[in-house]
Amino acid sequence: MSIAAFKIANKLLTGQSAVEQLAVELPRLNIANPLIVTDAILIKSGTVDHVLKQLGERAYGIFDGVEPEPEIAIVEACAKAYRDGGHDGLIGVGGGSAIDIAKAVAGYVGHDGALDELFGVDQIKRKGPPLIAIPTTAGTGSEVTNVSILSDKQAQLKKGIVSDYLLPDVALVSPVMTLTCPRSVTAASGIDALVHAVESYLSVNASPITDALAIGAIKLIAKALPKAYANPTDLVAREDMATASLMAGMAFGNAGVGAVHALAYPLGGRFNIAHGVSNALLLPYVMAWNKLACVERMAEIATALGMQTHGLSDKAAADLAVEAMAELCASVDIPKGMRSFGVPEDAIPAMAEEASKIDRLMRNNPRRLTAGDIEQIYRSAY
Repeated sequence: MSIAAFKIANKLLTGQSAVEQLAVELPRLNIANPLIVTDAILIKSGTVDHVLKQLGERAYGIFDGVEPEPEIAIVEACAKAYRDGGHDGLIGVGGGSAIDIAKAVAGYVGHDGALDELFGVDQIKRKGPPLIAIPTTAGTGSEVTNVSILSDKQAQLKKGIVSDYLLPDVALVSPVMTLTCPRSVTAASGIDALVHAVESYLSVNASPITDALAIGAIKLIAKALPKAYANPTDLVAREDMATASLMAGMAFGNAGVGAVHALAYPLGGRFNIAHGVSNALLLPYVMAWNKLACVERMAEIATALGMQTHGLSDKAAADLAVEAMAELCASVDIPKGMRSFGVPEDAIPAMAEEASKIDRLMRNNPRRLTAGDIEQIYRSAY
């Protein structure tokens, strides 16, 4: 008899004024001198000011060296800033990159060895300093997951640290924090959240709990993402996207993601393509390939996307789901085709070989894929 575990951040606070609860949560977690982990753009835009207002007279430090698709070296630099500043807690403010760096540092500063010893599953042996996550994009769901994804530039690959000790102590999710998000990031992160929801719904580890979260997220994203993209100040759409991203994060944080992410890792790692865009480029093609193994669930996804499926066979409805995904990506101006990013066609076999070895993700996929199958998917997406 199988057992399903459900893991999220220890405490979750949502709503437009959620960040104001920081003043309550810091003393509760005995954080007297936090290190804020963010990037220079968020400081310049004034987004981080929402956080600073809640600190009062408390001492704090800022590490603003986070970059998109963060590298291992950034974790080392941030950990040094944490130790040198005598900090006793972390506040990750940003998209998945900032929160993943904060999570990795939380795991690393309490570790006696090298950072690369933590890659893989359950390599962190003890709880690190308290961690608060405040997302500024609606996409990664990193604020409620136990994973930190980092780029290994030398290996041209993305690597994951997976541990329940990475789950934030508190996640503060407010749509106000996403208002300065550029339209291109709104699009890419929104599709990323959609991929999380779709892959968790199709995962072999899906459960009734993750199913409800995933389908709910798909419904919200289908309606809210085009609105948030078209009108970035639409706070209702922004809040729906923040909620959807959170739900998708809770779904995939427990059911896992599959081949879309596995194929996106070599693509993003080799050619410096944003994670959400890499996922978007591959999503319809992986769904088309997976359809054979999960046609009924694909039909349910079509309905969640707002497609009229009454009277259609499951196969016909599943085909509509693939079409709807491609149309949604196009509606928010996600470029189509890997060639538009300068990816050389002769790189495909090596990427396929790399992706086929990412068993942590591939084992969640509803259809077994060989390196040859993956190569065909890449060529379809080229």
